[in-house]
Amino acid sequence: MRRRTDREPAFVLHSYPYKETSLIVEVFARHRGRVGLLARGARRPRSAIRGTLLAFHPLRLSWSASAELGTLTAAEWSGGQPALQGQGLMCGFYLNELLLKLLPREDAHERLFDAYAESLARLAAGADHAAVLRGFERRLLTELGYAPLLERDAATGLPVQAAMRYAYEPERGPLAAEGGRPGAEAHTVSGQTLLDMARDDYARRETREEARRLMRWLIGARLGGQPLHTREVLLELQEL
Repeated sequence: MRRRTDREPAFVLHSYPYKETSLIVEVFARHRGRVGLLARGARRPRSAIRGTLLAFHPLRLSWSASAELGTLTAAEWSGGQPALQGQGLMCGFYLNELLLKLLPREDAHERLFDAYAESLARLAAGADHAAVLRGFERRLLTELGYAPLLERDAATGLPVQAAMRYAYEPERGPLAAEGGRPGAEAHTVSGQTLLDMARDDYARRETREEARRLMRWLIGARLGGQPLHTREVLLELQEL
């Protein structure tokens, strides 16, 4: 039985050629999650959707599906948004790669969809790139069930103290760092950074640097060894 979806809010995450004239398109849909679609004839010069299936632009997509890969039937613009440019564009590709590698197929995350749309709008408006990325990374982990614990010591339940340092364990959270603990310095973070992250406040340079390292480590624990190619490019550009 084929399931129809009509005028679903969505963004294109990635597309690649299929046969001579078609595309396989990976999209993030508000009520459907990550979906793979076959766009028949989308590469033909006179295709009605040839110039529509672009990343970072809000779309309304319609498709039918009886298996994992659906068939796109219509695509239209859904409001305008300034184009991402320069480093903001690379940040957008990084967000897309995170969703492609961490978000399961057909798993709806409406709040994450809204957070993604907001992040793109902020990047297009010239917001601080690092703050946008850290905020989205945290929301993504939360939606996947791995919300970072930031305001309480995982062992004692006591409030995190700004002046203390903590060793962060992915499966538990922050633990008051012990002197001489083997390998503790590799994944330690200040209490001030944790509290700043809880407030989405990245004005302090030390917070930006420590938050970047911590989130890279926490996301790496969920990737199972998969590399993030866009992050390597961002790191070369400017330690984001």
